[in-house]
Amino acid sequence: MNSSGSPPFEPVDPGGAPTHEQAQRHEHSSFYQFVALADTQSLAQRLRDVNVALAHAVGGNILLAPEGVSGAIGGPPTALAAFEAALRAEPPFADLHFKRSFCDTRPFTLLKVHEKPELVAFGLDGVTGLADRRDTHVSPREWRDLIRRDDVVVVDNRNHFEFELGHFDGAIDPGVRHFRDFPAYVEAHADAWRREGKTVAMYCTGGIRCEKLSGWMTDRGLTVRQLDGGILNYFEQMPDADADWRGECFVFDKRIAIDTRRRETATTAEQVYGDDPAEAWRLARAKRLDPKG
Repeated sequence: MNSSGSPPFEPVDPGGAPTHEQAQRHEHSSFYQFVALADTQSLAQRLRDVNVALAHAVGGNILLAPEGVSGAIGGPPTALAAFEAALRAEPPFADLHFKRSFCDTRPFTLLKVHEKPELVAFGLDGVTGLADRRDTHVSPREWRDLIRRDDVVVVDNRNHFEFELGHFDGAIDPGVRHFRDFPAYVEAHADAWRREGKTVAMYCTGGIRCEKLSGWMTDRGLTVRQLDGGILNYFEQMPDADADWRGECFVFDKRIAIDTRRRETATTAEQVYGDDPAEAWRLARAKRLDPKG
């Protein structure tokens, strides 16, 4: 294991194409960082150029915004490591942490680099992940102890269908359909949490949604703690994560879901979304990804 807790991967020449053996095995890498970016256009083009040099071996989606970067990419391990190295070579991203998981299905076909006003659409003016309070972050080991305390309310900061597929033991499902609906849930319960002296322990898939919310919630007088690196980091750092986690974890790519050992499961998009009319558009989008691609 390296210093970040991720398995070691062999570096490759960014100009080289993956071998036949490497091309048969794919891994997934997710990352984000809230950091002020002044010129997203030039950065976006440099990242596209890196993948051209890698013979388009890496696929996925990368978002760039004035508040930072967020991405989920996949490809042969050596090409993926080369792309990660290129990202870290950009001065704002020198400390970028990558969370790896494993694939039977190739998770993405093409690489898309998007520029957007914000990384996560929150729906409230002036709210930015740059205002994240680092002292609210807790490690996976600290999280395990935290969520077992009586004075803590554990809130799943994801959509309802994600909670249904899997969640931490004892967590609350806010029942939201979109992240932008989460502030209303917080406002509806904030008085009771403050009155009861509750610490709000929240988590999401990779940590980005929690970082976006933490400053806003703290400004409302709430005592907030967030799982550093989200569920994916918990699975990576805690070999016995299934002691606290119930079910699977939804991932936004062709694999659909992973287990606590970060392995792809057999769960299908149809099983995740069912016949819920409110989620029909998500099912249609998942089918467009073409799992055989």
